[in-house]
Amino acid sequence: MTIRIERDGAVAHLVLSRPDRLNALTPEMMEQLADATVALQKDRGVRAVLLRGQGRAFCAGADVGTMKGLDVLAGRQRIQRAHRVIAGLANLDKPVIAAVRGATVGVGWSLALACDLILASENASFSLVFKKIGLAPDGAAAYFLTQYIGVLRARELMMSARTVPAAEGLQLGMVNEVLPDDQLDARALALAQELAESATFALASGKRLFRGAMQPSLEAFLDLESHVQNLVLQSDDRKEGVAAFLEKRKPNFVGH
Repeated sequence: MTIRIERDGAVAHLVLSRPDRLNALTPEMMEQLADATVALQKDRGVRAVLLRGQGRAFCAGADVGTMKGLDVLAGRQRIQRAHRVIAGLANLDKPVIAAVRGATVGVGWSLALACDLILASENASFSLVFKKIGLAPDGAAAYFLTQYIGVLRARELMMSARTVPAAEGLQLGMVNEVLPDDQLDARALALAQELAESATFALASGKRLFRGAMQPSLEAFLDLESHVQNLVLQSDDRKEGVAAFLEKRKPNFVGH
């Protein structure tokens, strides 16, 4: 299984387990992740969730090799899968912590942003590389980053596609803690255990209040994102971007 749930008392470890590909997400992995969020929601014995990647990276984003030749129906299904995962993580009625090390790219960053807290190792890095393959940001990255760091900075990260090191992420306010790599797992687990032992019904109620304070709602934003991405997925630039990535060459974008 490339997505695993491991129990440690009241804490569930949700593990991305494709380390040979830096945990790049296939459509099957997204389906498994979406199903995992449903299972975690139903499991009353789980009182906190710890999301992490196996190996040296958190998640290198979507597996671009699975995006070649997407038609309208396949593109819509891809977006729907991603939205099930993001909404499932964000709406879990228990605390969700992301423990991030290494590369955290594209929709992989969206997974972390959908969690309640983000702990990062000193070697963690974050980037929105969508423009390099002719895509707009997805996985509600624009929504979360705008809420956390403001539209001006979020837009710059999208347009530059630059890599943000963990220390800058902390400074910008999109990471809660930065730790030495050898301390990340222990600190994340200790925090998850502390939250699992607390008044998790009150925490779940508080999460609903924070969601209500965000405008627009996540669900309304995901509807907008679905419309935009359906258009972008059929663009010539998206097709050229994916082909260039797979052929390891510079893309020749034309602007449509």
